[in-house]
Amino acid sequence: MEVFLVPVGPQRYELYCEVPEEPHDTHGEAPRGFFSRMKHRFSEMLAEAERERRHGRERAPDGWLGRARARMMRWVAESIAEQRLLWTLRREDAAAFFYPDDIEEGAAVAVLRKQLGRDFDKHQRWLIIDSLGFIASGALMLVPGPNVLAYYFAFRLVGHYFSLRGAKRGLNGVVWTHSGSRPLTELRRMIDVEPEQREQRVHDIAATLGLEHLATFFQRSAVPSA
Repeated sequence: MEVFLVPVGPQRYELYCEVPEEPHDTHGEAPRGFFSRMKHRFSEMLAEAERERRHGRERAPDGWLGRARARMMRWVAESIAEQRLLWTLRREDAAAFFYPDDIEEGAAVAVLRKQLGRDFDKHQRWLIIDSLGFIASGALMLVPGPNVLAYYFAFRLVGHYFSLRGAKRGLNGVVWTHSGSRPLTELRRMIDVEPEQREQRVHDIAATLGLEHLATFFQRSAVPSA
């Protein structure tokens, strides 16, 4: 696994990675146990959201329930992109960390650990909040029809659990190798350039690093210094 420290502003960085999309086995027998079933359903939702993200829908959804479901799938797909790094880290034993070569290795590693620590605290807090929300949503089981609120909290609950495990493993379990990267330093110089003017250069840097979606991420995340 490769993790990149992407400069997105003056003294601001974001951790970034791209990993192959995993096949999801959603046709086997549903596992026993409450939390195992939740994780199984979570994987099913991820697989469906990934399919819709790649291929889209052939026609607009019918009715308010269909539109609500479509919005939920878009939100799930966005959550996948946002938390993929942490979800992947939870299964890794080793990872390569690349940072702009105009900063010291120790400073870059400090940023990595600070962000992972912040993610751990955030997802731990939200895991507690969403657990309470999931328990409270059980009151709607008496209402006919699907318990959309329970599905919402169940997804968030499992997602925060995976993110929490990933952040913890990144801090204490993963063996990191560190390397300075000249292309990431060049990317820093693009922060204060107008998005239209830097677009091609950012795509070239992303191609050099072998990152298909980095240009889109940077164009969305970069904040000029003034």
